[in-house]
Amino acid sequence: MHRLQLHYTLSRDSSPAQVRNPLIDLLQAVSTQGSISGGARALGLSYRHVWGELKRWEGELGHELLVWEKGQSARLSEFGAKLMWAERQAQARLAPQIEALRGELERSFAQAFDDAVHVVTLYASHDDALSALREHALQPGRVAGATQLHLDIRFTGSVDAIRALNEGRCVMAGFHTLQNTVRKTLTERTYKPLLQPGLHKIIGFSQRTQGLMVHKGNPLNLHSLQDVAKREARYANRALGTGTRVVLDELLSQTEVSAQAIKGYDHSEPSHAAVAHAVASGQRDTGLGIAAAAERAGLDFVPLAQERYHLVCLKSALKQPGIEALLKLLKTPEWQAEVARMAGQSPLQSGEVLSLRRVLPWWDYRQQKQLIEALPAL
Repeated sequence: MHRLQLHYTLSRDSSPAQVRNPLIDLLQAVSTQGSISGGARALGLSYRHVWGELKRWEGELGHELLVWEKGQSARLSEFGAKLMWAERQAQARLAPQIEALRGELERSFAQAFDDAVHVVTLYASHDDALSALREHALQPGRVAGATQLHLDIRFTGSVDAIRALNEGRCVMAGFHTLQNTVRKTLTERTYKPLLQPGLHKIIGFSQRTQGLMVHKGNPLNLHSLQDVAKREARYANRALGTGTRVVLDELLSQTEVSAQAIKGYDHSEPSHAAVAHAVASGQRDTGLGIAAAAERAGLDFVPLAQERYHLVCLKSALKQPGIEALLKLLKTPEWQAEVARMAGQSPLQSGEVLSLRRVLPWWDYRQQKQLIEALPAL
């Protein structure tokens, strides 16, 4: 079975929308002209080039394409004729879809050439507010000074999101940490190596509640991680590299509950929605997640901890038009009111550029300065 690959070109010229393969053009020309030389002339190519391409395609496809008989014009083999037939059939059936696809691509590229349209690529831990922000930004008049703001959001784990930012795969990342996090914790060990004061800038976004998603009525009476361990509730965890996995391990450390005491600690799901589905379907009894995911799945929600959801970018990116437009949008009363209506969410310093050290107090410059001043002069 040979697989198809589709390609397109960018051009100023206007031409009909077509999905064509060069081989079909070669076969059409040779068949119409009755010889390779005639087909080559019709295409403006050399005999040697056309002959070489036909031989290459025969080797690639494993079938003869033309039949050469002494004293007669070249003609398509049965296989070559079927290729031409398949092409005509496909073009006849797919012409409207091809035209629609071309139109969609042209609309997308038109925005790329429009200086009033901004695109911000963002890798982020999943959050319902980000999905809502993407739609909110597209509504006319939402972004001052810009026709449109497109948020190209790729949802991934918090750690992977910041790594993507540091590797240049996006201009902004989204991650979350427990509110009022302190030093010498798993949160510090996870995120401190990825963030650097003076290089990165934190942007306020929201605060949200993480809690246990449980069946309606909470039949196992789960109100804490200690209850989850004591009642041997089947737990749905999140994968390594996700912010929620870090939050769980931080809460376990605070409550002195071991990971081994959580039945199902090694069973991971890829998202809040997947954890909620595992609970709603009866595969699991509980799992840590956000209130919105529990609400959508028809589950009850037991709040456990407040956390901050952060956006982060390189300091050098703050002057990019797309980032500036995003910060203005985050500060608008309309957007902040929309966040406040979401289950378990509220805006927190939304759109404000914040001190990395103040929000994540893992770098104590005063202590470093005192140590340096205490060193003997060389």
